[in-house]
Amino acid sequence: QVQLVESGGGSVQADGSLTLSCSVSNGDVDTWRLAWFRQAPGKEREGVAVIYTGDDNTYVSQSVRGRFTISLNNAKTTLYLLMSALKPEDTAVYYCAAATRFYGGIWSDTNGYNYWGQGTQVTVSS
Repeated sequence: QVQLVESGGGSVQADGSLTLSCSVSNGDVDTWRLAWFRQAPGKEREGVAVIYTGDDNTYVSQSVRGRFTISLNNAKTTLYLLMSALKPEDTAVYYCAAATRFYGGIWSDTNGYNYWGQGTQVTVSS
């Protein structure tokens, strides 16, 4: 059983910065990868960034590349999303997700994750 709890959301003006955290409690379960997703009202949930826990390889979606950074602490207990140069279109509920088994599809496919946090709201005003 993996438990994920996000924090750090809030309201910020455009061009501002925000850091999201996700507490990862996985007991004896190994996580293969951890990711951030977001979902804006009326839109599908989209992948923002992913990190593979075995080798720390990361991928960031084109829409946030150069502005967002994903990282994981050495103990693999806290996942971060550093967001800068925020835009109103970044407004969404941000979710932390974990995969404990291999999935052969694209990293941003929600089917590739079997644990999800409850989400944290990020609102960017112009």
